[in-house]
Amino acid sequence: MKNQLIYYSVGPLLYCPANKATIAQSIIQEKFGDHYSLALCLEDTINDDSVAEAEQDLLQSLRTVHAASREKSFFLPKIFIRVRNPQQITMLTSSLGESACVVTGFIIPKFSRDNAAEYIHRIMEVNERSDHKIYVMPIYESHDMIDLRTRYEILYSLKDSLHQIEELVLNIRVGGNDLCHIFGFRRHSDESIHNIKPVSSLFTDIVTVYGTDYVISAPVWEYYGGDNWKTGLIAEIQGDKLCGFTGKTVIHPRQIEVVNACYRVSSSDYSDAKNILEWNKSSSSLVSGNQGGERMNEYKTHLNWARRILFLAQAYGVEQ
Repeated sequence: MKNQLIYYSVGPLLYCPANKATIAQSIIQEKFGDHYSLALCLEDTINDDSVAEAEQDLLQSLRTVHAASREKSFFLPKIFIRVRNPQQITMLTSSLGESACVVTGFIIPKFSRDNAAEYIHRIMEVNERSDHKIYVMPIYESHDMIDLRTRYEILYSLKDSLHQIEELVLNIRVGGNDLCHIFGFRRHSDESIHNIKPVSSLFTDIVTVYGTDYVISAPVWEYYGGDNWKTGLIAEIQGDKLCGFTGKTVIHPRQIEVVNACYRVSSSDYSDAKNILEWNKSSSSLVSGNQGGERMNEYKTHLNWARRILFLAQAYGVEQ
């Protein structure tokens, strides 16, 4: 499992079209709060005919944010650029110049065996020239993973490809809506994606293959209004957590606090995790009831869980 806080700290990742004119001022004025990450998208949210213009809008927004950060203090989220081709990674990093320091990394849509090598090459290349780490978050959403006859081969092949940049892979992400699109599915606000079995089975396979080595983020929740959007989001996050996901893609600012609240660590989990990590390993017994007399803590069985809980507590806080 990952043993550094940064991998658990992406949190709610707010998606925004890269050509949104107000995004720089929204960041500077902290309109989205102070506990989120931001994805500036050049792919699905941008018309094919408007990509060049959107790239220039993106560059200007990031330069504005960088200039402001040198003059005043404000919360600067982790900022990621969702590209549509490998060449954009090199071009945008070069064009940003010193402003590239406000970019945490790049998001790779539809990560597959057809494009993995080129994307990995570009990430390695820009890191060789950068004075700070530039991370990457590949999205598993491509059509070729649907075929059960080749799914495991593809997932393990992509994992082998990522091994050379493992420390730069901040999260593995899953494209819930893209995968649903393949089947023509769409969940309502009172339904969870984990109940769409063809999609959730693929999530299970991704977590099984990658979960011991990477942090994996949960798919987007597309509802932000109406009677059930918040209740539905909370219910789906409960399923996300149980299935091995950490964090979630969001598409509206009002979803941010819901995600953060759902990932705050309970006081009982925090207490148990601390006790497990502080266990006297020379003791004759490595199992005992917890302080609340509610459940069993076992050092060898719950050690990885405890480490993860402490990282989540640092990233999201502890319920009071």
